Amino acid sequence: MKAVIQRVSKASVTIENETVASISQGLLVLLGIVTDDTQEDILWLSKKIANLRIFEDEYGVMNTSLINIKGDAIVVSQFTLHAATKKGNRPSYIKAAKPDISIPLYEAFVSQLEADLERKVQTGKFGADMKVELLNDGPVTIIIDTKNKE
Repeated sequence: MKAVIQRVSKASVTIENETVASISQGLLVLLGIVTDDTQEDILWLSKKIANLRIFEDEYGVMNTSLINIKGDAIVVSQFTLHAATKKGNRPSYIKAAKPDISIPLYEAFVSQLEADLERKVQTGKFGADMKVELLNDGPVTIIIDTKNKE
């Protein structure tokens, strides 16, 4: 499981000119899933994201988490995070899990993040053509891959 986490002042997801998700201060999480991802990956990644100390404290130091600031989150599925670009110029997405595997894992991840944050997490729509708009705060962007935990 791979996530691109962006600290945002605001973010939204629009599908066919309809806004389906919108937050102010918080995190936009782009989530890519591979076939061998498991519940262990979900638990580890959700806890890591909820507790990342990437928001500024009263001294202007990145020392507080999404939990601490009671911020919001949007999770968007993005299979292109697992693009293989080593050969040629056309990315291969062979590592990305097919929908029958990735949809249940994506939904489980969103549910786990809601539990860890103790608040509703907004989402895009799996497989839809989404327009994601964000104001990256910092900018702060962090990439986490559950296959590289150590």
